[in-house]
Amino acid sequence: MNTMTLWHLTGWEFAALAFAALLVGFSKTAVSGANTVSLAIFAAVLPARASTGVLLPILIAGDLLAVLTYRRHAHWPTLWRLFPAVAAGVVAGTVFLMWADDGIVRTSIGAILLLMAGVTVWRRRRADAGDDPDRVTTRAGRAKARSYGVLGGFTTMVANAGGPVMSMYLLSAGFRKLGFLGTSAFFFLVVNTSKLPFSAGLGLIDADSLLLDAALVLFVVPGALLGRWAVNRINQRLFEQLVIAATVVGGVQLLIP
Repeated sequence: MNTMTLWHLTGWEFAALAFAALLVGFSKTAVSGANTVSLAIFAAVLPARASTGVLLPILIAGDLLAVLTYRRHAHWPTLWRLFPAVAAGVVAGTVFLMWADDGIVRTSIGAILLLMAGVTVWRRRRADAGDDPDRVTTRAGRAKARSYGVLGGFTTMVANAGGPVMSMYLLSAGFRKLGFLGTSAFFFLVVNTSKLPFSAGLGLIDADSLLLDAALVLFVVPGALLGRWAVNRINQRLFEQLVIAATVVGGVQLLIP
């Protein structure tokens, strides 16, 4: 894999990756979508394509902590409807990675994230005006779940950027804060774990990347604890605004050469 090992990183580079790992823990237990900043940091310090393989085990560690924290708040009917579409998106993303270079990957994901943020803002304004968001049990809700599921699977496979896509879906479906966090925690634990064989098969995970993960995963825990403390102090409106803002920031970062 074209990446640097733990021993080749400078002190500043390791510090940047450690901060990104801490931010992963925070995003998993507080503001989902904020880890797009982590994605950008990893892609800046490491080769962009290889960075996705290093970041994946760190995301899984954050998912485990989030599941332990919010496991009672997951909405399983939504999860079961999403998983088949996500599986199709993961396969599509794997095929895409076989030929796409870093520039194509970054531009594609950034454009998708900004589009999803715009659609969600528009839908939330409609809901404020009296129109309820589409529930997953309606025909429109099921169609939306499938489309977001495919996009989420695709973006999480090619750039570990499925968080903002799923955040936009859960917000547009009307999830409150704890239900949002519990559902997304289980969703990404299952999805990210299922990506491991695909990433290993593409050569994105190897002994060197796992050694670097072992050093960085320790920083996920304090980030998760900080997020758990912060989430009780964030009201629902601010929570939604932070999620959308994190998505926009992540999308813009990916579009910048």
